[in-house]
Amino acid sequence: MFPLSADPDQWNAYVTPETKEADDELHLPDASDRPNHIQHGGTVISWRGFVNIGTLVVLVGSLLTLFAGYPVINYVQNERADNLGAYSIGGINASGQVPKIAGNFGLIDEDTPESALTKTSLHDGSQLTLVFSDEFNTPGRTFWPGDDPYWEAVDLHYWETNNLEWYDPLAITTNDGALEITLSQKQTHNLNYQGGLMSSWNKFCFTGGYVEANVSLPGTNNAVGLWPAVWSMGNLGRAGYGASLDGLWPYSYDACDVGTVQNQTVNGQPHAATVDGDAEYGGVLSFLPGQRLSRCTCSGQSHPGPKHSDGTFVGRAAPEIDMFEAQITGTPLTGQVSQSAQWAPFNYGYLWFNTSENEIIPDPTISKQNSYIGGVLQQATSVVTDTNPNCYEGETGCYSIYGFEYAPGFDDAYITWVSNNQVAWTLNGAGLAADSRVEISARPVSQEPMYLIMNLGMSYNFGQIDLAQIPFPVHLRVDYIRVYQPSNAINIGCDPPDFPTAAYIEQYMEAYTNPNLTTWEGDYEQEWPKNSFLGQC
Repeated sequence: MFPLSADPDQWNAYVTPETKEADDELHLPDASDRPNHIQHGGTVISWRGFVNIGTLVVLVGSLLTLFAGYPVINYVQNERADNLGAYSIGGINASGQVPKIAGNFGLIDEDTPESALTKTSLHDGSQLTLVFSDEFNTPGRTFWPGDDPYWEAVDLHYWETNNLEWYDPLAITTNDGALEITLSQKQTHNLNYQGGLMSSWNKFCFTGGYVEANVSLPGTNNAVGLWPAVWSMGNLGRAGYGASLDGLWPYSYDACDVGTVQNQTVNGQPHAATVDGDAEYGGVLSFLPGQRLSRCTCSGQSHPGPKHSDGTFVGRAAPEIDMFEAQITGTPLTGQVSQSAQWAPFNYGYLWFNTSENEIIPDPTISKQNSYIGGVLQQATSVVTDTNPNCYEGETGCYSIYGFEYAPGFDDAYITWVSNNQVAWTLNGAGLAADSRVEISARPVSQEPMYLIMNLGMSYNFGQIDLAQIPFPVHLRVDYIRVYQPSNAINIGCDPPDFPTAAYIEQYMEAYTNPNLTTWEGDYEQEWPKNSFLGQC
């Protein structure tokens, strides 16, 4: 141990700041640039500082390019996204959720060909823009809850139409470039058959435009009894969930009068609503419970809104427009599709104003008005059209294009249906004008956000079934489904501000998720909103 004084001047070492040491330049690389090689301070800008700042600038720029610039560049280079406007860029689905699934899950399928990004309007020849597509090219997709951002298969018995099968998600997948829904002779939940139904309810909705599907029908062109369908419904009602539909389906109404009340009558009036209706029910016109969310709803009652300028609620409902329901019928047996819209309240005798201006059928040799026009639960505007007899899985298996284009509302509203890639018929909105005979007002072509449904089942409600002739298992195949809208009228989403649904659905979620609840008041035990027309406010 060598004791040293506390005073460095007595150590015989030169340790003052002014003394230059041999290793100074290792610790002060720029010392040689300074007077006397002594660090008295630095210049404002030095080479070392410039390099440090430059490195930081490069790092920050790289990070900004990665996390901010790349999405912008990707968007600009992606021509398919240009047509969606401000909504849903980046793959947001129609209820405002960002799909957390890797892969091809944008609103427009990456496999959609460039030639299909636009379509010519059937109504006025204007250009329509693709806003949604699913090409179903990825094999083995499943549609259980949570599997897909836009589609969900149900797991229930479709009791509303007394179907023979149980709808099971196991019956739906993708195979060989198409959606495949299988109906099989397989015992499921004590029923002898298993089928499938899937929809975009509360995930993807659209208001107005043209929707098209390329379809190969199940079975053979003489197998009677199959019920394949592609259709749409207003988002406030969920297909298969009775309580959600009670008092909403098949209404499309925005007036406050007798058309909103139970049986479409008050104290037996108007008399015309009690005669010449459904022959199976003594001529009564309607057994509907009334429009639950009508324009007559009293202020303060539960209603999704919004309100008109006069303070009354906008009449809300769950209308239905069917792209097609396929059937085999007639003598000789002929494949047909029924292309329809369902309505409430009802015209006198279910007779809408189907003049030659309001019901336009370009080719009456293959299309004719459906003999079914309605019953106590619905009024139908429907035309049946012969199908391509080869486009069944048991024939050549070819595909046919079906679709419908519609403009919502009253004055210039219309629906035009397509079968086998040709216009089958057009309904003009004037055909649903006010009917003084039963004291109802005009019914608009659906103004609700509509979702898509595809299913394959069987029911004697739809027609005869020849089980011995059906070659089980049978398959409904959909090559693609696409939705187009005018570029100046893009309206996609299940919760638009003028026809909101999200808050109401959230408030009554059990009605939309429990298929065992069949009625609003009885099973679900909810209050029916009071009606000003009945003096209940």
